[in-house]
Amino acid sequence: MSKCELPPTAGLPLLFKDLLSGRAGDFSQQLAAFLDVPEVGVECSGTASLIVILETLRRRSGRTRVVVPAYTCPLVVFAVAHCGLEVQVCDVRLRSFELDPGTLAKLCDEGTLAIIPTHLGGRVADLDPVVRVARHCGAYVIEDAAQALGARRQGKSLGLVGDAGFFSLAAGKGLTLFEGGLWLAADAGLRAELKNTSQEIVPRKLGWEALRCLELLGYALAYRPHGLPYVYGRALRRALRQNDPVAAVGDYFSPDIPVHRVSPWRQAVGCRALLRLPAFQRELAGRAAQRLPRLAGIPGVEVLSDPPGVSGTWPVFVVLLPSEAIRDRVLGELWGAGVGVARMFAFALPDYAYLQPWVGHGVAPNAREFAACSLTITNSPWLDDAQFDQILGVLSRHCC
Repeated sequence: MSKCELPPTAGLPLLFKDLLSGRAGDFSQQLAAFLDVPEVGVECSGTASLIVILETLRRRSGRTRVVVPAYTCPLVVFAVAHCGLEVQVCDVRLRSFELDPGTLAKLCDEGTLAIIPTHLGGRVADLDPVVRVARHCGAYVIEDAAQALGARRQGKSLGLVGDAGFFSLAAGKGLTLFEGGLWLAADAGLRAELKNTSQEIVPRKLGWEALRCLELLGYALAYRPHGLPYVYGRALRRALRQNDPVAAVGDYFSPDIPVHRVSPWRQAVGCRALLRLPAFQRELAGRAAQRLPRLAGIPGVEVLSDPPGVSGTWPVFVVLLPSEAIRDRVLGELWGAGVGVARMFAFALPDYAYLQPWVGHGVAPNAREFAACSLTITNSPWLDDAQFDQILGVLSRHCC
């Protein structure tokens, strides 16, 4: 086993002082200040945050269908099902993760409760077409910004263009409680309803919270190049040997979603780590600015970036290659090599066997192509220039 392993995304490492007990302030207030919004709600995961939003909107409306992109996290499907709602899968634009507006308009009608566009890997989706479709049919827009805490559009936090939004504080997402999340909304009335829903449906579960506290301690100890071979790399290479991309990505999920309160200690850890997050994200953005042109300069390589007026976060580079065959040859050399190259999700939603009861065998050619031709490259500070050059060399050899 390699002595060092790079993470697939750039999470913020924890320091010993983050774990110390003592007063650290109100985590939700500090997050709201970081995002420059009036208020956020802290939950035990991004998925739990989405459940709070969906349950609140369900209580407002008799509608039952929720539209999700065909390329997104499978947990979104389980959050919708958890609330007793129906999942409707919508294809994405060609060579993009963004919802296809024409397909979306055909799917949405008086039965559509909400549309959940995804901001993928820190990149910011164009929500204007989505909002237009939603307003035409009377649906809500929920921004899935799980991987984009701190990203902004026209100077404003994500989650404010639609009706509500949520972020993840899971391991590898930047700021982490190992598992955690938050919701926000622009409208004060909706925020009050979200808070009431959370108070009603989110119980205290000491067993789950004790487990999360132990996992957070483990993250603090092991989220280093010398610890990751044991907590990440070993399982990854076993899954690759078994030709199991779902396990390799970490995409096996259960519909039984934990929903519970986050302890004051974990929130205090988050408060202390949050103080370092702005500088950490500036560092990631600076490194991305240096490395993006080199990646994009390889013929046949497309790298997702942001349009003017948008500043995403940079935990990873999301890369599209000319074909699935080329992508697979690149991954064959790099996925198990410990240099932080991976896949975002294993498949488009209709191609996960365990999701069939909820999503069926929907037609989503663009999402399937995106899943087949894409890979991710970590933007971790631990990826040094020599390792980045190694990645560029493999891409150049297979793409040129």
